[in-house]
Amino acid sequence: MQIREDDLTASDVIALLQEHLRNMHEWSPPESVHALDLERLKQPEITFWTAWENGLLMGCGALKEIDLTHGEIKSMRTPSARRRRGAGRVLLQHIIAVARQRGYRLLSLETGSQPGFEPARKLYESHGFIYCGPFAGYEDDPHSQFMQLRL
Repeated sequence: MQIREDDLTASDVIALLQEHLRNMHEWSPPESVHALDLERLKQPEITFWTAWENGLLMGCGALKEIDLTHGEIKSMRTPSARRRRGAGRVLLQHIIAVARQRGYRLLSLETGSQPGFEPARKLYESHGFIYCGPFAGYEDDPHSQFMQLRL
C-alpha cells in the first residue's frame, strides 16, 4: 500500500470525503459533527494523505497542527467497500510517524461515541491512544469521544 500526500483534487478522493461527511451526519446531530469539508482540509496547518493499492483509493487521513508540540488527527476514512484491508492501520501509523518527526509531544483526536464509531475507537486504542477530555476548543459532548497519544 502506498501513502502519498494529496492535493484533494481527484474525483475519487472528493467522493470519499463526501461519503465521510454523509456518514458523520447520519450518525451524529449537526452540532456534533466535527468532520472537515474539502475547503477546510486545504488549510495550511493541515496535511492530507491518501492510501492507494493497485490504483484503488483505500483510505485517507489528515494531521492538523494545533501548535508546535500538539497535532490532531482528522478525516480518517476508508471507503465502505474497502474496509478491513488494513488501510486505516497503515494511515494511522504514517500519521503517528509524521507527528513524531515534527516533534509533537501529543497527538489528539475526536471521534464519535455511537456504535458505528467502535471500529475506529478500537483502532486508536490498539495504537496506545487513551480517552481524555476535550482539547483545542472542543467541548464536552455525549456524541464525542476524545483520545490522545503521548509521543
